[in-house]
Amino acid sequence: MLMALGAKADSTDLFKLLDTRRCRGCKLQNADLVHADLRDADLRQAQLQRANLGQARLDGAQLSGANLSFTSLMGASLRGADLRGARLDGTDLRQADLSGALLDPGALSRSHWQRATGIEPTQLSYAELHNAGAEAAQQGRYPEAETLFSAAISKEPAAAISWVARGICRGEQGKSELAANDFNYAASLYGERGEQEQALQLKQAANTVVASTKPNTPDGNGAGSKALSGALAAFQFLAPLAAKAFLPMGL
Repeated sequence: MLMALGAKADSTDLFKLLDTRRCRGCKLQNADLVHADLRDADLRQAQLQRANLGQARLDGAQLSGANLSFTSLMGASLRGADLRGARLDGTDLRQADLSGALLDPGALSRSHWQRATGIEPTQLSYAELHNAGAEAAQQGRYPEAETLFSAAISKEPAAAISWVARGICRGEQGKSELAANDFNYAASLYGERGEQEQALQLKQAANTVVASTKPNTPDGNGAGSKALSGALAAFQFLAPLAAKAFLPMGL
């Protein structure tokens, strides 16, 4: 299967890759390799910047030391691929299958890997987990965000912003008691750091969230609805605090 050549791809290298699946150090910048079958291919040290490998089959491929900066691997299968030493700046790994792939610690920090499968939490840093959770939350994917924040907390239990962010996600899912617990714990962490204003805000948010679960009073004065509105306002107020998690070292 021959794909259209990219503007800067070396045609000889491209033919060699498609014919033999062995092309160390190949110059394949901007190459169009969508849906390419490159299982077990040897692409060590290959120059693949800005190439399109969307939905390509790269299971078992040797990509160590390859330059994959701004390369599209969206939906690609990279099961068991060796990506150690590869440059992944701006690489699109969304919806890719990375089951069993070999990665350097923190290698995904500059890539886009939302909804990729097969990534073990041990392969991800605190910042990677938390930032992914923040992005999922911004898009309204609260159950996924909650899972990511929980994984981030397991790596950095003292990161107050992770507790705040998870509390917001839990509150948005109606898990009021769990949300309040997260806010209260975050408040204690901020208090230990001498940030009393943030601690007070979080305690107030915890109380508001709990109040939102109480039914309307019998006389129909709408107290429950008012409390719920207050809870939503609390989430919106705390969101900027949680968003600080986007900073790689924002603890």
